Parts: sequence; C-alpha cells; structure tokens
Amino acid sequence: GQTCDVFEVYFLEKGFVEATREKFGKNPIITEEIKARVLDGIELSEIENFVNNEKAEGLYHDGKLVGCVKRAHDIDVNLSAEVMHENIMNKATGVLSILYGVKNAGIDKDDVEYVIDCSEEACGDMNQRGGGNFAKAAAEIAGLNKATGSDARGFCAGPSHAMIEAASLVKAGAFKCVAVIGGGCTAKLGMNGKNHVEKNMPALEDCLGGFCVIVSENDGVSPEINLDILGRHTVGTGSAPQNVIGSLVADPLERNGMKITDIDKYSPEMQNPDITKPAGAGDVPLANYKMIAALAVKKGDLEKKDLANFAKDHGLTGFAPTQGHIPSGVPYVGFARLDILSGKIKNAMIIGKGSLFLGRMTNLFDGVSFVIQKNTGKGTSEGSVSEDEVKKLIASSLKEFAKTLLGEE
Repeated sequence: GQTCDVFEVYFLEKGFVEATREKFGKNPIITEEIKARVLDGIELSEIENFVNNEKAEGLYHDGKLVGCVKRAHDIDVNLSAEVMHENIMNKATGVLSILYGVKNAGIDKDDVEYVIDCSEEACGDMNQRGGGNFAKAAAEIAGLNKATGSDARGFCAGPSHAMIEAASLVKAGAFKCVAVIGGGCTAKLGMNGKNHVEKNMPALEDCLGGFCVIVSENDGVSPEINLDILGRHTVGTGSAPQNVIGSLVADPLERNGMKITDIDKYSPEMQNPDITKPAGAGDVPLANYKMIAALAVKKGDLEKKDLANFAKDHGLTGFAPTQGHIPSGVPYVGFARLDILSGKIKNAMIIGKGSLFLGRMTNLFDGVSFVIQKNTGKGTSEGSVSEDEVKKLIASSLKEFAKTLLGEE
C-alpha cells in the first residue's frame, strides 16, 4: 500500500516495517524502484494521534495497530481517509496484477502502450468525484513508462466492456499492446463476512482480488478474441432473466450461425460458492448455467435429457473472490488461453453482467459478452500485405501517375 502512496497519507509503524521489509523485497516481481518506496516508518504514538485526533483510518495486523491512512483534504469527503484507503488498496492490487501480468506474458514493460482499469472504485475530488485515473496511476508505479491509459466503468460488467475495448483498440491498430486491469475492493470484504459471522463461521473472504489481461496483436498462435461474436444487453432488452441470457448468449451466437452448445465453456459470474452459499446468495455460476441450459433446450440446441449435464460439460466451478467486477467472467481468461492452446477446448464465452441501478442513475441492468477462440491464423496469413508494402505500392502508383501527367510515357 505505501509503495502506491504519492501524497504522503500512508504511514506504517517502524517496527512493522522492520519485520516485513525483507520478506516483501524477496518477491521476484518487486523491483528495486518499488522497494525504495517503502519508508522506514514512524512511532506508534504518532499513528495513534493521527487515528484518534485527525480522522485517519487505522491499519491493523493481528489485532494490532500498525499503520494508518490520513485524509488528503480537511473537508472534501472524496479525499477522506476512508476513501483514500479504499483507492490506494485498489491501486496497489492493480499494480500487483500488472507486474504478474507482464511477467507471465513474457513481455517487456515498455511493450504496453495503453492500460484500461475496469474496477468499481472512483478517484477524484469534490469538483469531479470520478475523474480518475487509476489506470495511469497504477502504470506509473508498475514502471510502464511507455504507457498511457484510462478508466472504464460498468459495475460488474466493467471487465467485459474493457476487454472488448482493448481488443478493438488493438485490432484497429491504435495500440499494439493493451493491459486490462482490475484491483480489489476493501468495501466488499465485509459483504459476505457479516453473514458468515452471524452463522458462527469465520469470515471466509479475507483477500483482495485483482487481475490483469494482456491483449496484444495477433501472433498466429495465441487464442484470439472474435469481435464478430459480441453479446450486449441493450436499453430495450429488459431485466427478465430469459431476456438477459438471450441477449448475452443466444443472440450473438445465432447472428453467427452457432448453437449454444457450440461454445465449449461459459464463464459468467465466477463467485466461489463456498463463500456465497453461507451468505445466502446460493451457487451463482450454477444458477447461470441452469438458465443458459434452459434457453438451449427452448432453442432446440440441447436435448431435455442433457439438461442436467450442461453445467458439467460447458460450465466451471466458481473459484474467484466475490468482489463485484473481480469474478465477473474474466477469471477464466488465463485458464481459457491454456485450455485452448492445449487443445482441451476450442472456444469459450466470457460473460459480464452489471447492476447499474446501484448508482441510482438508472434502473437498467447491463451486460456484454465476447468469445475467445483458437487462433484462426487470419491475423498473420502469409498472403496478407503489410502496411509498409501498401505504402510502397501507393508511392509507386503515384510515381507512375506523375510520369503520365508529365508526358514521360
């Protein structure tokens, strides 16, 4: 957290820093620049004063006060200690995700040209509460010196919107390599924990989620995002479950001459049922698969006798932290890539759904979906003409045309 503080609001107790600095530095993705951002720490009495008298938000480890986040403005609620803590945690988990994403993709940090943050937080001040920009703020700490970026928002559907935007930017040639990131949300940690504690269970969800997906130019091998198969919940779709699933799953497939069963794996909201069931929300992924299967039967794509096996054959077990945008379809992207490359599956549909009514601006539901598929080789076919070759052909044609005008032929 402190490594992501650039306005001196994040303080740690010196003993805590001494006890954890070495372990923190041993992580191979933590660079020397990031290590240098960890300060020596201050006295516990100073931290207690900030918390008790200056409205700072306390940071606790094993029940002990080990640090605090101060407010960044005396009267602006958008820069209060609570909001600053929430935003710094979102930024920090976003940075961590970038570092792992770049490492796992085997690319250089300078390869990333654009970053899209699709979390559910907002940073700004009293005059522009959601001005941003988490994407560029995280890119700075992560060392993406050649990148710029912006924030995309859509509640839980945000990641799917951002993935489609990233793929479109790359396919259009605007940027060659885009990182889609989403940091964790501290506010959501308590949502399920309250129900767990009431049932004499431990608060099961004790971690912040985060993800990063690197979307780059077609290399002829890696799985590709098919921008021809896009599902979208439109303004006129309505909120009935059948209409929602129809717009996100059946409609885009029908437009492309495909059946629901032509998709090998579906990844909707991938919340961990071990966390959601005791909290009263049930098995969210399974509920989605039942709706998709029922629609497949209605469309004639699936035999009624195969209804019970649909979730096993085309579904996944929920495994992601239940923090809104974090489990919304994208947790399977990395595994889908591996499964497609290994030949286990040929394609997967990622489904993002969002509850826009929570913002009190509309009662509408939201959602988009896209398909990741085995590389078709179209992106790098030998018969294609490169941009440089096109420029040479145009230059040659203009030269011949000029000669004609001058009467040289």
